[in-house]
Amino acid sequence: MSSTQILPAATRVKTRSTYRRIKAWLVARATRPETSLWLVIQVAVLHAVIWTFILINLKAAQDVHMDVAEAYGWGQKFQLGYGKHPPLSGWVAGLWFKLFPAVDWATYLLAMVTVAIGMVICWRVALRVVDRKRAFLVLVMVALYPIFNFKGFKYNPDLLQLVTLPLVVLAYLNAFEKRTWLSGVWLGLAGALALMTKYWVLTMIGAIGLAALIHPDRLRFLTSPAPWVAIATMVAAMIPHLVWLADAHFVPLTYAGDTYSLDDKNLVHQLVLGYALHNFALLALPVALAALAMALVPPWWRLLLQNPWRIVTRAWARGANPGVNVSQALNIWIVQIIVAVGPPLGALVFSIYMKTDWGISLFFLVPLVLIAIPTLRVQRASLFNITAIWLVLSLATLAGSPWIVAREMAANAGNTATYGARSELARELTQAWRTRFASPWAVVAGTMETIQPLVFYSLDHPSALLPLEAWDSGLTSREDVKRFGFIGVFDPADGRLPAFEKWVAETAPNAERMVMTTRRFINGKAGPAMSWNVYIAPPAK
Repeated sequence: MSSTQILPAATRVKTRSTYRRIKAWLVARATRPETSLWLVIQVAVLHAVIWTFILINLKAAQDVHMDVAEAYGWGQKFQLGYGKHPPLSGWVAGLWFKLFPAVDWATYLLAMVTVAIGMVICWRVALRVVDRKRAFLVLVMVALYPIFNFKGFKYNPDLLQLVTLPLVVLAYLNAFEKRTWLSGVWLGLAGALALMTKYWVLTMIGAIGLAALIHPDRLRFLTSPAPWVAIATMVAAMIPHLVWLADAHFVPLTYAGDTYSLDDKNLVHQLVLGYALHNFALLALPVALAALAMALVPPWWRLLLQNPWRIVTRAWARGANPGVNVSQALNIWIVQIIVAVGPPLGALVFSIYMKTDWGISLFFLVPLVLIAIPTLRVQRASLFNITAIWLVLSLATLAGSPWIVAREMAANAGNTATYGARSELARELTQAWRTRFASPWAVVAGTMETIQPLVFYSLDHPSALLPLEAWDSGLTSREDVKRFGFIGVFDPADGRLPAFEKWVAETAPNAERMVMTTRRFINGKAGPAMSWNVYIAPPAK
């Protein structure tokens, strides 16, 4: 009888001892300069691996997103621009798919490697503002932010900004502190790299410029060589792309104006409200889980009784907090407020279509903004708590992903946008072309939504041509269409079908016309059928 009482007690003591050792090990590695970087890299790599497998499971019945397929198509030919956007996302995809095959799992791995690199850079940014204890807490909050996991499944310029924009912020904090010409060069190069990702980064660059003008130490920074060297360096680095932009008749700006300008004021208000609510909801998760991690280490509730403005002003008056560089924290607070408020206000004023995905790159500083509150008590135990929360949630999502995808498929079985068989269509069209002409399929024409997946999934990876758009990728030309022939693919439900058929009739009047229907079978069940109007124009003899 005594043994049955002693063994459980001994087990409990051993469990508590193991728990304490693991917690002490994690905290020590997170806070020591010689070990913290390696721990951060290990967490980022583990995050990328776990979430790659989660995405492979969740997206098993779907084709890759058209943005991913588009980036793959761009990467087949390195250019200084691709019609819609600057070239960096295409260059990265081109290099990636020289190492990996054009298959679904490689795209999810690319997306997760991108966010993992962004996580490490966010940690480096945090180290410019807070101590290593707080910086590690910021890292795990970022890992819990859905933009860095669920919402990060599609590699595109928006996602790549999670690397380039943290680099810009890191370079700015470095330049603001050192104020040397070399720090200005790094800031200028970081700004150019960001601009080569997407022009939307001008919001962050503008916010950094305003922060430099608003900050109380602005004169020390503005009278140093750093900001002026940065501007000169960024302009010089952008010259090749600017030359391309002029040669292309500023077509990306035409694309943006045609696509995102709205006349309906009510619709603009709805979109801005949706944008704000969407991003607020995404940010609520990491903030709530971090609060939970700290709530497990009392007395957290005392912080709620303090006046935030008084906290900031008193901290500024007494100088740097041992755990917070208040001067750099002020930079971060100003930048985040500007990029949170500025774009929605601009959308309201100029009647711009506000996509929720535009918030992907603008809120990665929120965890740091909160953790950099000088009087916030961040105890060491909270590091272990939030890491445990992140790991348990990630592994639980991995274990539950087959159930999640089954439920999602049952609820959306007829959704052709999600479960349409575009990869099957790519294989059928490749075979049809090769059977007729015994040569690789070189050009596919149509709309971006329809043809980009065909570029990715066809073994011939044809170049995409968008004949109905004022902008194009520049990967092929009208002359190539006549010389190599093409397959035109169009959704018969698209209202622009007559315009496309007119283009086909003018370009290849003898093109073979047919209707093709494909359907994918998922777990033994038939997915939704999809039909396309197909036009096969032979190559020149």
